[in-house]
Amino acid sequence: MAVIRLSDMTPGQEADVFVLLIAKEELRTKSGKPYHRVTFRDASREITVPIWDDSPWAAECRESWQPGVFYKVRGVYRQTNFGPQLEIRKIRPVTASDVADGFDPQMCRPRSRYDTEGMFNELMALIDQCVEDEQLRDLVETILVSNRVAMINCPAARRNHHAYVGGLLEHTLSVTRICIFLADRYLEYYDDMQPPLDKPLVVAGGALHDIGKVREIDYDCDPTIHTPHGALVGHILLGRDIVREAAAGKRISAEKLLRLEHIIVSHQRLPEWGSPKPPMTPEALLVHYADDIDAKMNMMYHILRDDRTSGELTSRANVLGYPVYRGQAQRGTPE
Repeated sequence: MAVIRLSDMTPGQEADVFVLLIAKEELRTKSGKPYHRVTFRDASREITVPIWDDSPWAAECRESWQPGVFYKVRGVYRQTNFGPQLEIRKIRPVTASDVADGFDPQMCRPRSRYDTEGMFNELMALIDQCVEDEQLRDLVETILVSNRVAMINCPAARRNHHAYVGGLLEHTLSVTRICIFLADRYLEYYDDMQPPLDKPLVVAGGALHDIGKVREIDYDCDPTIHTPHGALVGHILLGRDIVREAAAGKRISAEKLLRLEHIIVSHQRLPEWGSPKPPMTPEALLVHYADDIDAKMNMMYHILRDDRTSGELTSRANVLGYPVYRGQAQRGTPE
């Protein structure tokens, strides 16, 4: 049987696919019936499969299937009220011989839709154009260049938003663009604010607000995991550490460095979101909202793209925790 991508399967189609097992949970129904819930994916689609205790795959699933392992699966794709599912007919771990049929580990890793080299070059150009402060610009460029490979490969998060290869760079570039827009607007609105709004600092903060993610997330693992430093310290303090390390020996003023550190420390605003301090400067406030809107819009995009329920509203079973309105034109039955 021909091998196709999981993301290309249509309802009712039977095919062979290469997938990555990303989760396996041992659960019970309300009536106490045991089962495993396993989740497979390729680069563009996740699919959940219940393996009931009386299934022919139950013992193998329980004893052998492991998250992080690639499998070749023959199955029938189904659309259900619980989302996309796969009715498994055959399954085995991927072998070296599968390369001849097109297997590549990267085929199962979600990636940014945009060219990472182009995004990095644009980010560097924005810093060069908008950060007139020479000492601040030198600091930001030093940090970005030294972490270029990590930014190109790292997701912005393990889940929720921009959770794919290149996601950190895509999110950082978008936040930096938004910061430039907001800084220009509020410089015009509040031209008599004292001290004046520092646009270069806003742009620098946007470019570095999530730099700690390169130490927080082990992006070489699939699925991604937190590094020990990520689990125990977190990206906010790791980001401040990166800035402090890079600033050592440079001529940036103590006041400017303090304000940049504050942007990083406060960019998530609330203690329950990870920030020990709220935004206490205009520059930090702008970076926080630029970060927040970009993350939320990415969530909205994926909910509208991936939700398969019918009707005017999506399911509330999503990262936002509430349904998203599609509109009356979206009534009908899903594929």
